[in-house]
Amino acid sequence: MQKILGLLLGATALLSLAYANDNIGWTWEYKPFKGAYLIYSGELGEQEAPTQKDRKLAIEVTGQLARDMFDSMSPDFKPTCSNEKGDRDRRKGNLYCTYHIGEEYRCFIGLNLRTGKSIGAASC
Repeated sequence: MQKILGLLLGATALLSLAYANDNIGWTWEYKPFKGAYLIYSGELGEQEAPTQKDRKLAIEVTGQLARDMFDSMSPDFKPTCSNEKGDRDRRKGNLYCTYHIGEEYRCFIGLNLRTGKSIGAASC
């Protein structure tokens, strides 16, 4: 019984070390990012000035955060919005990220500010 307990404790310790190695260099801190935003009303492609009853937020993220988001969202979405060879799109729910050859990674996040619900923030 003591051998089994020792093996279980050893296995638990090894798993803990393996998990800890995945998080080396990670710290709990908010980091700045590059991006832009738009507050609007209406629908995508037909945006209007925000009103008291209709306010939506579209956020465009660029730079390293957009690349990290893109890399976390595999696989690529087919077909892409572009016909250019090497261009890539990734989508998960209302989150959309894209990469065009020679340009930055870009990701788009949308929120309905009146309901708090996630919405699309970009289309092809």
